[in-house]
Amino acid sequence: MDSSFQFKLLKKDSTTKARVGEIHTPHGVIQTPAFVAVGTRATVRSLTPEDLKDTGVQLLFGNTYHLHLRPGEDLVQDFGGLGKFMRWDGPTITDSGGFQVFSFGQKKVVDFDPSNHARNLPDQEEDDALLVKINEDGVEFRSHIDGSKHFFSPEESIGIQKKLGADIILCFDECAPYPSDHAYTQKAMERTHNWAQRSLAEFKVQNEKFKVNPHQALYGIVQGGVYKDLREESAKFISSLDFDGIAVGGVSVGESKDEMRKALQWVHPFLPEQKPRHLLGIGEIDDIFAGVEYGMDTFDCVIPTRFGRYGIVFVRPEESDGKPYRVDLMRTIYAEDKRPISKYCTCYVCKKYTRAYLHHLFRVKELLAYRLASYHNMYFINHLVENIRQSILNGKFEDLKKQWL
Repeated sequence: MDSSFQFKLLKKDSTTKARVGEIHTPHGVIQTPAFVAVGTRATVRSLTPEDLKDTGVQLLFGNTYHLHLRPGEDLVQDFGGLGKFMRWDGPTITDSGGFQVFSFGQKKVVDFDPSNHARNLPDQEEDDALLVKINEDGVEFRSHIDGSKHFFSPEESIGIQKKLGADIILCFDECAPYPSDHAYTQKAMERTHNWAQRSLAEFKVQNEKFKVNPHQALYGIVQGGVYKDLREESAKFISSLDFDGIAVGGVSVGESKDEMRKALQWVHPFLPEQKPRHLLGIGEIDDIFAGVEYGMDTFDCVIPTRFGRYGIVFVRPEESDGKPYRVDLMRTIYAEDKRPISKYCTCYVCKKYTRAYLHHLFRVKELLAYRLASYHNMYFINHLVENIRQSILNGKFEDLKKQWL
């Protein structure tokens, strides 16, 4: 198998920014657009690697923060990397850990200057009460598991991801929480740009000097919150650096869908056409269409399995029972319903099981409920994205979007 990383643009839609391509990695080719399954702790909850293949998953997303805390990157490396550790033989991607570091401590993040300790600390009795402290060097944080102290810098994040061994890794960034004012968002963006340069430098050092996973690809991350000037500045800066691909971050942190789509509209003109683009944290059906429409190639989210664990399953618009594209199997109206989840779906859950049976499993809290609903949702999303891909190839993307939206 070719060990090189490359992106091939195959076709662009004539009326939107949507496009079809191929991302070539050491562990296989990803046909884009593609939905990326999130395996936070080296597993996609309730699903096996075989299930992931069956449901059409092409790329698996691992979480650097969680894998660093448990089981640790050294152990994962000893097993041959993330894919071999969890018995997944397809392409993998890991994040930098930055989002989780900040999200776990979002309400206690402080811009920390060791040279002026007292002035920069908030009104708290002791420094140890802080969950996250950030400065230009990196981020000191406490584990949400046991309270132990850890430190992530751009160099440390790259080193951890090198050991995790994914095909694609992300540079360390600061994802400003929503809402943040313009001044703080600008400071976070500038710090992200500084860390992007340091991440890239460390990545090249490890590739050239230490020969550690030399076939990995590194993506830079665009930030800038909900501010047009910052988004454009960030897109220009990150695109100017020698990254293998570009990720767009900070678009699923609590802002409205309209604000998310404006951010995509602002950054798109400045993204290099010849590089793959990843949209971080997007997984609802209308958001997927928006991401594709603005030229995104891949996007990840926990929504298919998270919804599945709550009994919420994806359906076509005309089958919805309240919110678009969803059926809530916990509702008593499904207690005697002999229909499949969706009459349009060809997954094995829809072929074999009824809404009534799944309703029963959820009501009695049987573990099989989570597996079956998650399997259906993952299959449904992946096959919808495959239909989107085919619609672009056939010049029918706008028609498909109108059917769904």
